[in-house]
Amino acid sequence: MSAAPPSLFPPLAGTAARRRVYFMRHGHVAYYDAEGRPLNPKLAPLTERGREEARAAGALLAAVPLDRVVCSGLPRTRQTAELAVEGRGLTVEEDASFLEIRAGRLTGVPRENREAAYVYGFENAALEDAGFAGGDNFAAVYGRVVAGFERLLLEPGWTTLALFAHDGVNRMLLSWACGAGLGGLCAFEQDYGCVNVLDVDVVDGRIRRRLIRATNLTPGNPAKLGLHETSLEIAFRPVLALE
Repeated sequence: MSAAPPSLFPPLAGTAARRRVYFMRHGHVAYYDAEGRPLNPKLAPLTERGREEARAAGALLAAVPLDRVVCSGLPRTRQTAELAVEGRGLTVEEDASFLEIRAGRLTGVPRENREAAYVYGFENAALEDAGFAGGDNFAAVYGRVVAGFERLLLEPGWTTLALFAHDGVNRMLLSWACGAGLGGLCAFEQDYGCVNVLDVDVVDGRIRRRLIRATNLTPGNPAKLGLHETSLEIAFRPVLALE
């Protein structure tokens, strides 16, 4: 393996050309009001539980020498990032490449099809022209997320980066890392506030290898006590009850 030019980034200790990304799902948010009616997900802030999850992630990463911090720009990812890196003096950058995949309008999905579309929609992501619950096209979002991530990986000036994003986005990054593509989305669970760790070798301006170190770590609950439902089952349970 040839060494990366020293002007690009100092590699992780003991390696020739390796950099590390910690990418996290935002903390818990309330997507519905007290009556179970959907709220605007673009504006959904962290709940107190979500803030605790962000602080727990920050404690986990306290000894990590972060060089850059990036979020999708939505309030829930920015709030999570700011809490997790509080006191470090790092600027939280925004990158719309990592915005979450969006479902379509509830009224556009027949009641009898909602569970398949919303809760288990990722199972059909690899089908031609498939969209998420009548909304964004999976392939288009995957292309946007992967292009944004590869651009970050090739940018100079950092060795270790933290990215605060979303359930679907993180699934796409993990599927890209293991070569599964859209067919792997349904296999990678992403609980609220979870942390993933990925090492990438960048050699001569090219991404040469991807190493998944950890996935779906929940710092405040590493044994997953009480976490029996998937994140999509939890998020869309109220949708299934709406008329």
